[in-house]
Amino acid sequence: MKGFVIVGLMLALLLCVNGNQAMAQAGKTAVIVVDVQGDFTTWKHGSLAVPGTDEKFVKQVETTTRELANKGLLIFGTQDWHPANHVSFYTNHPGKKPFDVIKVNGKTQVLWPPHCVQGTENARVLVDNNLFLAIVKKGTDPRYDSYSGFQDDGGHKTEMDEILKRNGVTKVIVYGIATDYCVKATAIDAANAGYKVMVIESLCRGVAPNTSKAAIEEMKKKGITIVKDYDPKLVCSF
Repeated sequence: MKGFVIVGLMLALLLCVNGNQAMAQAGKTAVIVVDVQGDFTTWKHGSLAVPGTDEKFVKQVETTTRELANKGLLIFGTQDWHPANHVSFYTNHPGKKPFDVIKVNGKTQVLWPPHCVQGTENARVLVDNNLFLAIVKKGTDPRYDSYSGFQDDGGHKTEMDEILKRNGVTKVIVYGIATDYCVKATAIDAANAGYKVMVIESLCRGVAPNTSKAAIEEMKKKGITIVKDYDPKLVCSF
């Protein structure tokens, strides 16, 4: 019996290794690490820190990302990169406070504390940048907010879709900050663009429990696969 178990484990390992090699050769599966930047973390005392984003969380994201890169998956990131006069900053709206909600050009706009301002230390992506094939900047237009790594609220596209298609990617694994905003928007836009999408919930952190739960349900309705924790076997079969 022990011999059969050992053979079975070896076959499973071989299948997984072969699957990883195939993914590496074909470049079919990519990872999008969303906005793991200083201003969104408690670790770096960010201006818009999301609960649970301490050093342990960031290192967990980096460790898993490195493991996925070692398996041959292509790694991409997104990075908020706002000009100082960005429409989403409450400081650019006299008399307004953080988290006020206003209308701008007919669109609902949440007003945030200034964050991820171009060229500042806390705009930096905290995960080892050498792991990324590309980091796509977003929110660069002062007129529009940009939660998604694919487009801003004005409908202007980033280069994300073009880069993924150029590399033959058909499936993406998404995680990062924040579940209920940029992770959700990026995952849904990826699904809308025709990619098969998986979100790893334990590698995400949300602004609030109720909106994060609603975001998970919304993503599920879009056909996005939600997994609780990173599991190499799930990645192999994705």
